[in-house]
Amino acid sequence: MTPEIRVSAVLVTDPDGRALVVRKAGTERFMQPGGKPEPGESADVTAARELNEELGIEAPVTAFRPLGEHRAAAANEPGHVVVADAFALSLDAVAAAAVTAQAEIAELRWISPADVATTPLAPLSTDVLLPLLPDFR
Repeated sequence: MTPEIRVSAVLVTDPDGRALVVRKAGTERFMQPGGKPEPGESADVTAARELNEELGIEAPVTAFRPLGEHRAAAANEPGHVVVADAFALSLDAVAAAAVTAQAEIAELRWISPADVATTPLAPLSTDVLLPLLPDFR
């Protein structure tokens, strides 16, 4: 059986229809922000905590729109599968401009559909989450 990594992942968008992707320190691929739950933590609480810790985004769990559970090959752990509880979050222009890379995030990018071909993205992003956005299909 393939080892699984459980995460919460958030498809964050701005008013221009761009999607936020992040690259963690020591990795090459960009992915949607999020992370692993702490013991006893629900998926939406994990999403809110991770966005705050990694990007300075303060969003209540009620701001997240559930996108379901999705699976894809792990980007940074060969032979593993990521099982993601996915959520969508739309930021206004002010909140989007205030997003900053913090904690283990080495770099962030706001990408448009045109950037997908030139941005090294994780399979969960390219195969599952970004195609949920109409402009990225």
